[in-house]
Amino acid sequence: MAPALSPGLAGPVPPGFCRDAACSARSAAAIYRGLTGWWPAEVSIHADDDFDTHVFASLIAVAASEGGAVHLRLGLSAAELRQLLDRRFPGAAVLLRPDEGEAVPHDEEVAMVHDLLLAYASDETEDSRRLAAMIARRAVEPNHLWEDLGLRNRGELTRLMERHFGALAAKNVRNMRWKRFFYRTMCETDGFVMCATPVCSACPDFDACFGEETGESRLARARRDAGAPTLS
Repeated sequence: MAPALSPGLAGPVPPGFCRDAACSARSAAAIYRGLTGWWPAEVSIHADDDFDTHVFASLIAVAASEGGAVHLRLGLSAAELRQLLDRRFPGAAVLLRPDEGEAVPHDEEVAMVHDLLLAYASDETEDSRRLAAMIARRAVEPNHLWEDLGLRNRGELTRLMERHFGALAAKNVRNMRWKRFFYRTMCETDGFVMCATPVCSACPDFDACFGEETGESRLARARRDAGAPTLS
């Protein structure tokens, strides 16, 4: 794919990128490049569809780099992941492992976040449904949510929320950390009070809810640690 000022992302996987089932063990950044033709730090995502493709590529790349069945790490069935790959990244179904038939286990916490996101989805498109499932599953990982989605920074997560879950994003008027905000919203919906302190600024856990979410993205760190592998 030739570089452009605002490159489109949807394109075939470069021939020979994934030669065997060990593909998921490769660098997340290299997997992203195999999906899109670009390193994560280099891509331009001004157009909404390019942004959505960037989000899906980031999610798939970070999940694939962790090992195991990729669809389980994304909260999708094997069939759903295959459909997503065929639509966004033709030829990339090789990322699925041999245990692709394994069903996604039920997790109550994941299900609650999934239901919350679906309730506030900006539309009923397949993209929004897939993203609700994927975000919910990745929300139980230990890092900042934007990191475990494979995104480059928190601002991309905010853009994702505003684009696909706009009514929910609009409720986060104080820019609370997204995972905290999800759980606070769920508690308030169920009639529970999450915080004993009536004023956030007086709470000893203020930084845990509102502190900065900065740092090097997982895909950038993976590329650095791997010495920026090439796809020869």
